[in-house]
Amino acid sequence: MIEKFIMAGPTALHICDSQKGDHCIVLLHGYLESMLVWEDFIPYLYKEVRVVTLDLPGHGISVVQGEEHSMDFLADTVADALRALGIARCTLVGHSMGGYVALAFCERHPEMLDGVVLLSSTPNPDTPEKAENRRREIALVRAGKKELLARVAPAAGFAEENRDRMKDYIEDLTEQVFVTEDDGIVALLNGMIGRKDQNAMLRATKVPVLFILGRKDGYIPAEVAEKMVADHPEARVVWLENSGHMGFLEEPEATAQALLDFVRTAK
Repeated sequence: MIEKFIMAGPTALHICDSQKGDHCIVLLHGYLESMLVWEDFIPYLYKEVRVVTLDLPGHGISVVQGEEHSMDFLADTVADALRALGIARCTLVGHSMGGYVALAFCERHPEMLDGVVLLSSTPNPDTPEKAENRRREIALVRAGKKELLARVAPAAGFAEENRDRMKDYIEDLTEQVFVTEDDGIVALLNGMIGRKDQNAMLRATKVPVLFILGRKDGYIPAEVAEKMVADHPEARVVWLENSGHMGFLEEPEATAQALLDFVRTAK
Protein backbone atom coordinates (compact mmCIF):
# COMPACT_ATOMS: atom_id res chain seq x y z
CA MET A 1 0.00 0.00 0.00
CA ILE A 2 1.32 3.43 -1.01
CA GLU A 3 0.41 6.12 1.52
CA LYS A 4 0.38 9.76 0.44
CA PHE A 5 -1.42 13.09 0.38
CA ILE A 6 -3.19 14.19 -2.78
CA MET A 7 -5.26 17.21 -3.71
CA ALA A 8 -8.89 16.22 -4.22
CA GLY A 9 -10.17 19.40 -5.80
CA PRO A 10 -9.33 22.07 -3.20
CA THR A 11 -9.08 19.54 -0.35
CA ALA A 12 -5.86 17.90 0.89
CA LEU A 13 -6.64 14.22 1.39
CA HIS A 14 -4.69 11.43 3.09
CA ILE A 15 -4.99 8.21 1.08
CA CYS A 16 -3.61 4.67 0.75
CA ASP A 17 -3.60 2.84 -2.58
CA SER A 18 -2.53 -0.72 -3.39
CA GLN A 19 -2.26 0.42 -7.05
CA LYS A 20 -2.67 -3.08 -8.58
CA GLY A 21 -5.78 -4.79 -9.86
CA ASP A 22 -8.21 -4.62 -12.76
CA HIS A 23 -11.08 -3.67 -10.48
CA CYS A 24 -10.97 -1.08 -7.69
CA ILE A 25 -12.69 -1.19 -4.29
CA VAL A 26 -12.75 2.10 -2.36
CA LEU A 27 -13.36 1.72 1.40
CA LEU A 28 -14.95 4.68 3.22
CA HIS A 29 -14.67 4.60 7.01
CA GLY A 30 -17.33 5.59 9.52
CA TYR A 31 -17.77 8.30 12.14
CA LEU A 32 -14.93 8.57 14.71
CA GLU A 33 -12.79 6.32 12.52
CA SER A 34 -10.06 6.82 9.92
CA MET A 35 -8.58 4.76 7.13
CA LEU A 36 -6.53 2.94 9.80
CA VAL A 37 -9.67 0.99 10.70
CA TRP A 38 -9.28 -1.00 7.45
CA GLU A 39 -5.64 -1.99 8.02
CA ASP A 40 -6.28 -5.61 9.01
CA PHE A 41 -9.12 -6.02 6.50
CA ILE A 42 -7.25 -4.94 3.36
CA PRO A 43 -5.16 -8.18 3.15
CA TYR A 44 -8.38 -10.10 2.51
CA LEU A 45 -8.93 -8.06 -0.66
CA TYR A 46 -5.78 -6.71 -2.28
CA LYS A 47 -4.62 -9.92 -3.98
CA GLU A 48 -7.75 -9.82 -6.15
CA VAL A 49 -8.59 -6.11 -6.48
CA ARG A 50 -7.03 -2.68 -6.20
CA VAL A 51 -7.89 -1.22 -2.79
CA VAL A 52 -8.04 2.48 -1.96
CA THR A 53 -8.68 3.87 1.51
CA LEU A 54 -8.73 7.48 2.65
CA ASP A 55 -9.31 9.73 5.62
CA LEU A 56 -12.58 11.54 4.98
CA PRO A 57 -12.19 15.30 5.57
CA GLY A 58 -12.58 15.97 9.29
CA HIS A 59 -11.26 12.59 10.42
CA GLY A 60 -7.82 11.01 10.43
CA ILE A 61 -5.28 13.53 9.14
CA SER A 62 -7.28 14.94 6.24
CA VAL A 63 -8.19 18.61 6.60
CA VAL A 64 -11.33 20.14 8.10
CA GLN A 65 -13.25 22.42 5.72
CA GLY A 66 -15.76 24.54 7.63
CA GLU A 67 -18.47 23.90 10.23
CA GLU A 68 -20.43 21.32 8.22
CA HIS A 69 -19.15 18.55 6.01
CA SER A 70 -22.24 17.66 4.03
CA MET A 71 -22.48 14.20 2.54
CA ASP A 72 -22.54 15.87 -0.90
CA PHE A 73 -19.27 17.68 -0.18
CA LEU A 74 -17.65 14.45 1.01
CA ALA A 75 -18.92 12.55 -2.03
CA ASP A 76 -17.55 15.18 -4.40
CA THR A 77 -14.22 15.09 -2.57
CA VAL A 78 -14.04 11.31 -3.03
CA ALA A 79 -14.88 11.74 -6.73
CA ASP A 80 -12.11 14.34 -7.08
CA ALA A 81 -9.69 11.95 -5.34
CA LEU A 82 -10.53 9.11 -7.74
CA ARG A 83 -10.01 11.39 -10.74
CA ALA A 84 -6.65 12.49 -9.30
CA LEU A 85 -5.68 8.82 -8.99
CA GLY A 86 -6.81 8.07 -12.54
CA ILE A 87 -9.61 5.75 -11.39
CA ALA A 88 -12.58 5.98 -13.76
CA ARG A 89 -14.82 3.44 -12.00
CA CYS A 90 -14.91 1.61 -8.67
CA THR A 91 -17.03 -0.33 -6.23
CA LEU A 92 -17.64 2.03 -3.32
CA VAL A 93 -17.97 0.46 0.12
CA GLY A 94 -19.23 2.73 2.90
CA HIS A 95 -19.17 1.70 6.54
CA SER A 96 -21.81 3.45 8.68
CA MET A 97 -21.27 7.20 8.01
CA GLY A 98 -19.16 6.17 5.01
CA GLY A 99 -22.34 4.59 3.65
CA TYR A 100 -24.07 7.97 3.74
CA VAL A 101 -21.18 9.36 1.69
CA ALA A 102 -21.43 6.41 -0.72
CA LEU A 103 -25.16 7.11 -1.21
CA ALA A 104 -24.49 10.77 -2.01
CA PHE A 105 -21.78 9.61 -4.43
CA CYS A 106 -24.24 7.19 -6.07
CA GLU A 107 -26.70 10.06 -6.57
CA ARG A 108 -24.11 12.52 -7.89
CA HIS A 109 -21.58 10.36 -9.74
CA PRO A 110 -23.29 7.10 -10.78
CA GLU A 111 -21.21 6.88 -13.97
CA MET A 112 -18.14 6.26 -11.78
CA LEU A 113 -19.64 3.24 -10.02
CA ASP A 114 -19.57 -0.48 -10.75
CA GLY A 115 -21.43 -1.02 -7.49
CA VAL A 116 -22.26 0.53 -4.12
CA VAL A 117 -22.10 -1.33 -0.80
CA LEU A 118 -23.75 -0.22 2.44
CA LEU A 119 -21.76 -1.91 5.20
CA SER A 120 -23.74 -1.51 8.44
CA SER A 121 -25.37 1.61 7.01
CA THR A 122 -28.80 2.73 5.80
CA PRO A 123 -30.39 5.10 3.28
CA ASN A 124 -32.64 6.51 6.01
CA PRO A 125 -32.27 10.10 7.26
CA ASP A 126 -31.82 10.85 10.95
CA THR A 127 -34.93 10.49 13.06
CA PRO A 128 -35.63 13.56 15.24
CA GLU A 129 -34.33 11.58 18.22
CA LYS A 130 -31.10 10.65 16.43
CA ALA A 131 -30.55 14.23 15.29
CA GLU A 132 -31.01 15.42 18.86
CA ASN A 133 -28.48 12.86 20.08
CA ARG A 134 -25.99 14.20 17.54
CA ARG A 135 -26.61 17.77 18.74
CA ARG A 136 -25.86 16.56 22.28
CA GLU A 137 -22.59 15.08 21.00
CA ILE A 138 -21.71 18.41 19.39
CA ALA A 139 -22.35 20.14 22.74
CA LEU A 140 -20.10 17.61 24.52
CA VAL A 141 -17.27 18.10 22.04
CA ARG A 142 -17.57 21.88 22.19
CA ALA A 143 -17.49 21.66 25.99
CA GLY A 144 -14.20 19.74 25.81
CA LYS A 145 -15.75 16.44 26.93
CA LYS A 146 -15.17 14.13 23.98
CA GLU A 147 -13.70 11.58 26.36
CA LEU A 148 -17.34 10.73 27.12
CA LEU A 149 -17.71 9.66 23.47
CA ALA A 150 -14.49 7.67 23.69
CA ARG A 151 -15.77 5.83 26.75
CA VAL A 152 -18.93 4.55 25.05
CA ALA A 153 -18.81 4.61 21.24
CA PRO A 154 -15.98 2.17 20.37
CA ALA A 155 -17.22 -0.80 22.44
CA ALA A 156 -20.85 -0.20 21.43
CA GLY A 157 -19.94 -0.97 17.82
CA PHE A 158 -19.26 -4.63 18.55
CA ALA A 159 -21.67 -7.42 19.40
CA GLU A 160 -21.53 -7.96 23.15
CA GLU A 161 -20.10 -11.48 22.86
CA ASN A 162 -17.27 -10.22 20.63
CA ARG A 163 -16.02 -7.41 22.86
CA ASP A 164 -13.47 -9.44 24.81
CA ARG A 165 -11.73 -10.80 21.71
CA MET A 166 -12.00 -7.39 20.03
CA LYS A 167 -10.49 -5.45 22.95
CA ASP A 168 -7.39 -4.40 20.98
CA TYR A 169 -9.59 -2.93 18.26
CA ILE A 170 -11.72 -1.19 20.87
CA GLU A 171 -8.57 0.38 22.35
CA ASP A 172 -7.45 1.52 18.89
CA LEU A 173 -10.85 3.06 18.17
CA THR A 174 -10.86 4.76 21.56
CA GLU A 175 -7.49 6.33 20.77
CA GLN A 176 -8.86 7.42 17.39
CA VAL A 177 -11.54 9.51 19.13
CA PHE A 178 -8.90 11.38 21.12
CA VAL A 179 -6.74 12.18 18.09
CA THR A 180 -9.66 13.32 15.92
CA GLU A 181 -9.91 17.10 15.75
CA ASP A 182 -12.89 18.53 17.61
CA ASP A 183 -13.82 20.70 14.63
CA GLY A 184 -13.79 17.62 12.40
CA ILE A 185 -16.15 15.73 14.70
CA VAL A 186 -18.56 18.68 14.77
CA ALA A 187 -18.42 19.15 10.98
CA LEU A 188 -19.29 15.51 10.35
CA LEU A 189 -22.05 15.43 12.97
CA ASN A 190 -23.60 18.50 11.32
CA GLY A 191 -23.31 16.79 7.94
CA MET A 192 -25.07 13.66 9.19
CA ILE A 193 -27.88 15.67 10.78
CA GLY A 194 -28.45 17.48 7.48
CA ARG A 195 -28.41 14.48 5.16
CA LYS A 196 -31.52 13.56 3.20
CA ASP A 197 -33.59 10.42 2.74
CA GLN A 198 -31.90 8.36 -0.01
CA ASN A 199 -34.41 5.51 -0.24
CA ALA A 200 -36.04 6.72 -3.47
CA MET A 201 -32.67 7.38 -5.09
CA LEU A 202 -31.48 3.89 -4.18
CA ARG A 203 -34.59 2.25 -5.59
CA ALA A 204 -34.22 4.20 -8.85
CA THR A 205 -30.47 3.82 -9.44
CA LYS A 206 -29.12 1.50 -12.10
CA VAL A 207 -25.97 0.95 -9.98
CA PRO A 208 -25.84 -2.55 -8.41
CA VAL A 209 -26.40 -2.39 -4.64
CA LEU A 210 -25.28 -4.67 -1.80
CA PHE A 211 -26.25 -4.46 1.88
CA ILE A 212 -23.95 -6.15 4.42
CA LEU A 213 -25.67 -6.16 7.80
CA GLY A 214 -24.86 -7.47 11.28
CA ARG A 215 -27.59 -9.43 13.03
CA LYS A 216 -26.41 -8.04 16.39
CA ASP A 217 -25.90 -4.40 15.37
CA GLY A 218 -26.80 -2.08 18.25
CA TYR A 219 -26.94 0.95 15.96
CA ILE A 220 -29.14 -0.62 13.27
CA PRO A 221 -31.50 -2.94 15.20
CA ALA A 222 -32.59 -6.11 13.43
CA GLU A 223 -36.16 -4.87 12.89
CA VAL A 224 -34.88 -1.68 11.22
CA ALA A 225 -32.50 -3.69 9.06
CA GLU A 226 -35.22 -6.17 8.09
CA LYS A 227 -37.53 -3.31 7.03
CA MET A 228 -34.72 -1.78 4.97
CA VAL A 229 -34.16 -5.10 3.21
CA ALA A 230 -37.89 -5.49 2.54
CA ASP A 231 -38.06 -1.94 1.15
CA HIS A 232 -35.17 -2.58 -1.27
CA PRO A 233 -35.78 -5.74 -3.28
CA GLU A 234 -33.27 -4.41 -5.83
CA ALA A 235 -30.41 -4.83 -3.33
CA ARG A 236 -28.42 -7.97 -2.71
CA VAL A 237 -28.15 -8.74 0.99
CA VAL A 238 -25.57 -10.53 3.12
CA TRP A 239 -26.23 -11.03 6.83
CA LEU A 240 -23.31 -11.44 9.22
CA GLU A 241 -24.86 -13.66 11.86
CA ASN A 242 -22.31 -13.03 14.62
CA SER A 243 -21.53 -9.34 14.13
CA GLY A 244 -22.57 -6.01 15.50
CA HIS A 245 -21.82 -2.74 13.67
CA MET A 246 -18.17 -3.63 12.89
CA GLY A 247 -18.65 -6.76 10.80
CA PHE A 248 -15.49 -6.25 8.74
CA LEU A 249 -13.53 -6.67 11.99
CA GLU A 250 -15.84 -9.19 13.70
CA GLU A 251 -16.27 -11.47 10.65
CA PRO A 252 -13.63 -10.29 8.16
CA GLU A 253 -13.55 -13.43 5.99
CA ALA A 254 -17.31 -13.42 5.44
CA THR A 255 -17.32 -9.67 4.76
CA ALA A 256 -14.47 -9.92 2.26
CA GLN A 257 -16.10 -12.89 0.53
CA ALA A 258 -19.34 -10.93 0.17
CA LEU A 259 -17.48 -7.98 -1.37
CA LEU A 260 -15.41 -10.05 -3.78
CA ASP A 261 -18.46 -12.07 -4.89
CA PHE A 262 -20.30 -8.78 -5.51
CA VAL A 263 -17.40 -7.34 -7.52
CA ARG A 264 -17.25 -10.46 -9.70
CA THR A 265 -20.95 -10.46 -10.48
CA ALA A 266 -21.71 -6.71 -10.58
CA LYS A 267 -19.32 -5.93 -13.43
